[in-house]
Amino acid sequence: MGVLVALGVKLGAGAFVDGVRAVSWWAVVVALVIGGVTTVFSALRWCEVARGMGMAIGVRGAVADYYRGLLLNAVLPAGVLGDVHRAVRHGRDVGDVRRGLRAVVVERVAGQVVLVVVTVVAVVVWPVDVPGMPGRDVLLAALGVVLLGVAVWGRAVLSWRVVAFSLVTVGGHVGMLLVAARVAGVSASVGELVPLALLALVVMAVPVNVGGFGPREAFLAVAFGATGLGAALGVTTAVVYGVLAFVASLPGVVVLLQRRQVPAEPGDQRREQVPALVG
Repeated sequence: MGVLVALGVKLGAGAFVDGVRAVSWWAVVVALVIGGVTTVFSALRWCEVARGMGMAIGVRGAVADYYRGLLLNAVLPAGVLGDVHRAVRHGRDVGDVRRGLRAVVVERVAGQVVLVVVTVVAVVVWPVDVPGMPGRDVLLAALGVVLLGVAVWGRAVLSWRVVAFSLVTVGGHVGMLLVAARVAGVSASVGELVPLALLALVVMAVPVNVGGFGPREAFLAVAFGATGLGAALGVTTAVVYGVLAFVASLPGVVVLLQRRQVPAEPGDQRREQVPALVG
């Protein structure tokens, strides 16, 4: 929250207001479509990891749980509490909360590893002049360390399916940020925006945000300012992205309002209806 206050003091409230006002109906529709694709493929990645750990999980239920988790991430601090709820709920369903937590952690880490690799490659191909950005040699060395870690530790986790599902989700999130940039009025080329979008996604993974807002706005303000696009336009783009990401999570409301069947106790054939949010 302090980051947003500092940006508001420095750049004024106009950049934030412009971001909300700029969102159009076509952008909302695109956000729902992109959000649907990324959510389905994220859920498929979760299914792949969970099944590799010996836990049964259906795709339909995984998609619903993922939507619920995204909505909770969007409205609660830190941006990870929805994932915690998803993990605990699934763990209780399979009778092993610890394994449920582990599956979600591994699934999320796998996605972040793919994101980092793609980001490093993109920044090497399309260098960006952002303050504090490591040089090409440092980035390549970091990429080598990540790939070595994957080779030693992550072979069982990063199957080709997990990588493929993660690549689709990364592409969807980058596409969402590109849409946000166009809605905000950014005229820079895709080649200029892609590395900035990927770096913003890496920054967004840091769990110190409030409903997704905070580090993203600060990074894009600095990055857009350093590349000549304008710090205020960076904040506006970040706000548009935040609104679109929230819109993309709204199907989770339907999941929250649904009531699911909970298995009855042994000897009791009745089933109790409980809200879907209950773990």
